[in-house]
Amino acid sequence: MQPADLPCRNWARPCYNGCKMHSPYPPPIPPEMLLLAYRSGIFPMADRRDDPEVFWVEPKQRAIIPLEQFHLSRSLRKAIRQDRFTVTIDRDFDNVIAACAQPRADHPESWISERIIASYRQLHQLGHAHSVECWDGATLVGGLYGVSFDRVFCGESMFSHRSDASKVALAWLVAMMRRAGYHLLDCQFMTEHLGTMGAVELTQRQYLEGLTRASGQPGMSLPQAYTDIVQQAARDHSSPGKLIAQSFTQTS
Repeated sequence: MQPADLPCRNWARPCYNGCKMHSPYPPPIPPEMLLLAYRSGIFPMADRRDDPEVFWVEPKQRAIIPLEQFHLSRSLRKAIRQDRFTVTIDRDFDNVIAACAQPRADHPESWISERIIASYRQLHQLGHAHSVECWDGATLVGGLYGVSFDRVFCGESMFSHRSDASKVALAWLVAMMRRAGYHLLDCQFMTEHLGTMGAVELTQRQYLEGLTRASGQPGMSLPQAYTDIVQQAARDHSSPGKLIAQSFTQTS
């Protein structure tokens, strides 16, 4: 989910002058083009926040997290069990993607441009992009967003303003995907951080084969899976965090 500087590959002729799209005021990327790109193992990035252009990236190596191999550290398991944060889905997509686009110490220029933000907002309105939020009271302190299609979720980016907040959001995402019957969690680029949580690296060919295996509809949507977890916790006189932590203990 953390970007890197990778070479781009022209894809399906989405533009007409190499990989760059040239227009002083380009419209958002059409949702059908975005979804076709993701189904083809390709996604857009920009050089900077105010860049009107995008380029399409097809990594040679792809990071995924096998859903049954997701690893929780002891401290993260404790944070989830204690319900340290209130976790929601799709409550504040706009502010999650805006927070992910903010400059960071190790990434002073964001690859999430205003055009990309507008494009994913459209995708969110159509039910194909989701955010997972972590709240401390009424304050948004962490979260992630990504693209959903078939039984696949492609994580785009995450942010954290409190210790473990983005990790808790990721754990909730995995729990919801497992509950809903999803098959593939794409993290795009391998990082040391993702490796500690169970991520593995595939070749692009292996990744495309995984996309094929993950075709078809899940048993429920991610928002439905979230509701199912919360309702089960209430029936069990427990908390959602305890339920999720227990589910990972049973499979790890």
